[in-house]
Amino acid sequence: MNRIDISLICKALSDSNRLQILEILGQEERCACHILEKLEITQPTLSHHMKILNDCNLVKTRKEGKWSHYSIEKETLKELENFIGKFSRG
Repeated sequence: MNRIDISLICKALSDSNRLQILEILGQEERCACHILEKLEITQPTLSHHMKILNDCNLVKTRKEGKWSHYSIEKETLKELENFIGKFSRG
């Protein structure tokens, strides 16, 4: 993972709604409609947040008919954890 990727992830994580989305997805894969039920935002705003999370590979999307199902991209989180862990291993 390069510095640009890390920078984009950090920027994505700087929004409280996106952090809440990741908390929701930490439990299990969720349909967009179920994520929306737990947030006080509109559907277009959710789509915007999901695009940002997808673009930096923090979440992955699975289409089922007209529905989008989202889950955490665990490999990206492992890479981020390894990067951040370098700072504490000194």
